[in-house]
Formats: sequence, C-alpha cells, structure tokens
Amino acid sequence: MKQVVQAASGGAVRVVDVPVPVIGPTEVLVATVATIVSAGTERAVTTLARSGLLTKARARPDLVRKVAEKARTDGLIPAARSVRDRLGADVPLGYSGCGRVVEVGSAVDRIRPGDLVATGGAGRANHAEFQAVPGLLCARVPGGVDPGAAAFATIGSIALHGLRLAEVGPGAKVVVVGLGLVGQLAARLALASGCDVAGIDLADLPLVTAEASGVRALRESGEATTAAVRAWSRGRGADAVLICAAGRSAEPVMRATALARDRAQLVVVGDVGLGLLRAPFYDKELTLRFARSYGPGRYERGYEEWGVDYPAGQVRWTEGRNQEAVLDLLAADRLRVDDLVTHAFPIDAAPRAYEIVATRSEPYLGIRFDYPASAASERVGSERVGSERVGSAVAGAALAHSAGPTRDRSVSPRPRVPRQRSAPAGRRGSRVGWIGAGTFSGSVLLPAFRAAGFDQLVTVASAGGRSARAFADRHGFAGAVAGADAVLDDDDVDVVVIATPHATHADLAARALERGRHVWCEKPLALSLDELNRVEKAAATGGGVLVVGYNRRFSPAVTAARAALADRDGPLTLSYRIAAGPVPADHWYNDRVQGGRLLGEVCHFVDTCAALAGSEVDTVTALAGREAELLLAPDVAVTLRHADGSLSAISYSSARPRGVRKEHLEALAGSRHVRIDDYRELVIDGRSTWKGPQDKGHHAAAAAFLRMCRGSDTGVTAELLASSRATLAAADALGAEVPRSPARLGS
Repeated sequence: MKQVVQAASGGAVRVVDVPVPVIGPTEVLVATVATIVSAGTERAVTTLARSGLLTKARARPDLVRKVAEKARTDGLIPAARSVRDRLGADVPLGYSGCGRVVEVGSAVDRIRPGDLVATGGAGRANHAEFQAVPGLLCARVPGGVDPGAAAFATIGSIALHGLRLAEVGPGAKVVVVGLGLVGQLAARLALASGCDVAGIDLADLPLVTAEASGVRALRESGEATTAAVRAWSRGRGADAVLICAAGRSAEPVMRATALARDRAQLVVVGDVGLGLLRAPFYDKELTLRFARSYGPGRYERGYEEWGVDYPAGQVRWTEGRNQEAVLDLLAADRLRVDDLVTHAFPIDAAPRAYEIVATRSEPYLGIRFDYPASAASERVGSERVGSERVGSAVAGAALAHSAGPTRDRSVSPRPRVPRQRSAPAGRRGSRVGWIGAGTFSGSVLLPAFRAAGFDQLVTVASAGGRSARAFADRHGFAGAVAGADAVLDDDDVDVVVIATPHATHADLAARALERGRHVWCEKPLALSLDELNRVEKAAATGGGVLVVGYNRRFSPAVTAARAALADRDGPLTLSYRIAAGPVPADHWYNDRVQGGRLLGEVCHFVDTCAALAGSEVDTVTALAGREAELLLAPDVAVTLRHADGSLSAISYSSARPRGVRKEHLEALAGSRHVRIDDYRELVIDGRSTWKGPQDKGHHAAAAAFLRMCRGSDTGVTAELLASSRATLAAADALGAEVPRSPARLGS
C-alpha cells in the first residue's frame, strides 16, 4: 500500500510502498477514502526533520539527554549507532481521515466491516491507503455525511476540545486568534454552540473564509483590533480567547490578554511560544489553559491501545466522543467544512501538497488527499499477510500488592530437555526472518548477527509494516511484511529472530519452534510458567535450536572469569550490583502487561550468575521496594542458591549516580577473587586480565547461535530455560501475580 512519510534525517516528503498493517484486538483496519492535512502540525514535523542536528537538539532536549546517558554508560560508538538508526527512520504523516472498515479486532464493538468511519491518528491512522486505527478512535459516519467532510472529524475534535475548555455557552463572546484550519473549525463550532465569534488573522484568505461563515473577521492591527473587540463585546472584552495560531513567538498569547475581559478563559490550542509576562494575567486574574489534542483519552495507553473507554457519567467528552459530536454537527448541517478545502490531491501527489505547505507558495486552508476506490477490493486480499498481532498480545496483568515479607521458592529440577536435533534437511540456519523493527534491533542486534555470518536476510516484520519497510531498506532485507505470521509461515526462513514487545515473546517463540525453525528470542523468554512450559515443549519436539538473548554469559569478561573459576575448590559467593537508572513514568517497563523490570531485565543477571557458578538455581528469594506494585518495582533484591551450594545476590537499583558505572560483579571462591567492571574490565586476584571497550557479548552470542544452528556447537537451551524459570520464581517470591504450576515450578 502507499503511505506518506518524512525521513527523520530530512529530505523531501515521500510516498512509499509498505505492507498493509496488521491489526490487534482493539484496532480496526480501514481502507482510506480521504485524509486531511493538518498543516500546522505536519509542517512542524517536516521542518524539524529537515533541520540540522543542533536545531533538532534544541527542539528535543529530552532525547539529547538520553543520547548523552547512553554515551556515558555504553560508549560513544553504540550511542552514535543508536542516533544514526533513529535518524534513518521514517515518520508517518497525518492523523485525520475517513474510510471503509475492512477488518475489526476481536475486542472492538459497535464497528462492523463495511462501515464508513472517521479515523483518528492516536495509533496508525495516517495518510495511507490502509489505516490500523484504535477502535475508540473510529466513529461511524452518519448517513448523508460526505466522506471528504467526515475526514475533518479528528481535526475538528482538536478545535472542539479547546472550545470545551473555554467553558462558554450561548451568547458568550469568543475570540479566535489565528484562522488557519483549526481556527476556522473552532470559530464555526463556537457559532454552532450559540456563541458570538470574532476571528483575528493577518492573511486575506482566512479572513474572507471566516467572514463567509458568519464570523466577525478582524485583521490584526494592534490597538485598533483591540478597540474593535472591546466595542463588539460592549466594552467588557471577550469571555474566552482560543489561541489557534502557531509559531515560536509568545505574541499571540500576550495579545489574547488584551482582548479578554476580567477573569476570562484563555485556551492555547496551537503550538506557540510561552515567554510570557506575568502582569497582564495577574491584573485581570486570567485563566490560561492548554488543550491536549483531541480530548480526554489522548496519550493514555489504557484508552488508545487497550480500548478501555471512560464511563460517560465520569468523562462525557472523550476524544472519541468529540469525533462523534463533530460528525453529528456535520449531519445536522450545523457545521460546514466543504468550503475549507482549498486543495485536493491524489495520494500519489502528496509531495506537491507539502511543497505548498513548506513554501507557502499558494494560499491554502484545508488540503485533502483522495485515495483510489479500488484499494480495498484489489490490494487487501493480495497484500494482507496473516493475522498475527505483533505487539498486541496481552499477558496476564500483575495485580497491585503492598510489599510483604520475603518468601522463598524452591526451583524444582527442570524437565530434561533432549539435546537439540540437527537442523532439518535444507535448514542450515542462515536464512533469517526478523520480527520486530525497533531501535535495539537495528543498532545492536542486527550488527551482531551480520558480524557472526548471518548474511541471508530474507524478510522483516512489524505490526504496521511501515517500520518494517524502512528497516528492510536500511539494513538490506529482501522483503518487508506486516505481522509475524508472514515470517513464521515463510518456507524460505530457517532462523526466526524475535525482538518484539515482551508480552509477545513466548507465543512467537513457541510457534516458530513448532514449525521447526531455529529461534533467537530476546529476553525475557516468557512472562508466566504456562508460557515457559509451552516454549520448553516446543523446543524439545520441534527440531530447531532455541537461544534466549542472555548475551552477558557470552561476553569476553564472563568467558574468561568462568575459565579462571573452573578450578575453584569450593562454592562461589557472587555479588551483582546494577545501577540501572530511572525510567519515565510512561516507559514500557512500567507496563504490567510487559512484565516490569524484574522479568524484563533482572533475568539477564540471574542468567549471568548461573553461568558463572556453572550450576543451576534451586532456590530463590526476593524483595521489592515500596515505590510501585511488586512486579513493577524499580528496586529489587534477588538472592539465588545454586545446586552446588554457590550463592548469588543481585541488587538492582533505579539509581544512577554520576560517575558510577551500571554493572559491577564480584565473585569469591576460596582464595580466588574475580571482579567484572561494567564489561569493560576483568580483574582476577587483583590483576587486570582483560580490558577494552564495553562488550556485553552480543557478537559472541550471535556467533554461538549460528554454530548451534549449523550443528557445530552444543546448545545451551537447557541452561537458558533454567534461568528463565529461576526469574519467574523470583517474581513468585515477591508475591507478584505470576502464574505457576500448583505442584512445582519445574513442570
């Protein structure tokens, strides 16, 4: 299918061919009829993409801090590689459209195939022939409403939400500063609500268009305009001012203070500067509010991704219900938008539209993209691949608990996993299918696989397809697809690499193994014992090799330390301290569906301790801090007893003091002392025996995996499964809600 994108590194807007997206349970697949360009927002995206690194850094200081932190902890080369990979990505454009429903996720109600719906862009509703849209942001279009008009619904929701924040009603005097597309819609919605509306702008086209709709149009001329507003409002000033302008200057907000009455509402809808003076706000005791996009639910994962609606009695006007309100006003002919369309282009000509937006070579308001009517019937059947919902599988959520006393859980001996069979005839482990096109995949994992000798890159999959297409082009894959099924069912694929969100790992790994594929699965392998048991069974019977991305056991520091400790005369005592650093509140580590930091990262350190001890874990205890629910605790202490009597203590902290490296490991055994400093140095009995750039073992792990796939190396599947089992036992020891066998953890 065709989609409009802007490369993050700059250049012109392009129309690219990408796979049709695969929907999740809470999504709807829509064949697009029309989309509307939100010029202000989209111009900001394309302008930033085309700017230099310094401008990008000034615009996104949060990302600069992340890069600096990565450089400090991992080194300059990995940080530069990560930046390069991010800049190589394509940014999809657009968020407001309309189309026909092709497919409906299992958790979506009130929407059926064939429905005409307005679409919102919180998920993947972009300028594309097919959109995968959150179900709560698909609003059925009432009869009689033209699809081109319905495509305005989401942009209209932005204006409507701003108007709702202004808290005005019939007879109120409302001023709209900035009569671009959102400003025009805000003014018309205010008129439809019974308000008297004045609009202010500098350009002819916006003023003429606004006046034709019944708005009192005023050209901005300073004091004269202020006097006109005061006369119009009987000397009081406006009851509310909606600031729909865009730009770096704070002047539109400061102008609003002069136009407003005492104790009026000022609502910032557009992207404007905020270098404000206090006095005008203080003198009039003005209320300054900021509209967050389409309304309540925006940026909330529960609403947009998981499809959990807010009760109407608690939140009457969500972003989805704002869409419905705009559509109802269109159906009742109380809102008109057809005259706002100044330009219409077929989707193939989208770059021309963005030239107009960037250069302002022609006056414009609404720009519409039209899509071929044959897209749904001709392309979905040939391009749709499978029904796998990459990134949308839902694991059992851990319930909140207060931290209780430490409990230990014995890890019963694992069932014996038969030695891996040699690869089936014709499968020599070199033809790679890659599931997941994230930054880690491109900047860390794929370079390791290339260096190891995996040189036949068959196909890469992502849920939406767009990121897979960009990943394939950037890294040399022969093909790109949407959805994991297209990789799992591809007979040209010998090796499946799984680098998707954590909640999808076990299902994808088991299905790939059941098909006889060799599998590299990034950690964690499973989020519950039921999942782990399924994968273990598939590994034992499928005939393929299974490796989990516990790369530290393959690092030069751990490999040399294991050799040095091989002749020890007693059990080990291991102490592993991790200063992992904090993560933002909206980070996926805080998503219970993805298993939290214990299951998602501490598993690395459990496996490293088991590898150094050379002995499986038989008993686990764990404690969590009190900051969050148990499974999501940012600070965790885990102790392990190994079968040979060795003891490991893992202290995982969300602190990251300046100057402190992330990982520090010490091992004591009799007269032997081993210390690993952040995988940059190995010290044995006080003498530095290895030192170099940080190496956590990714390259060596990939090389070992290739040897296993080709049958020239014995597998470590049993050890990796045992580490996964021990990590789940740690979660159980916390008292977290992780399912386990009622009889024993080992079955």
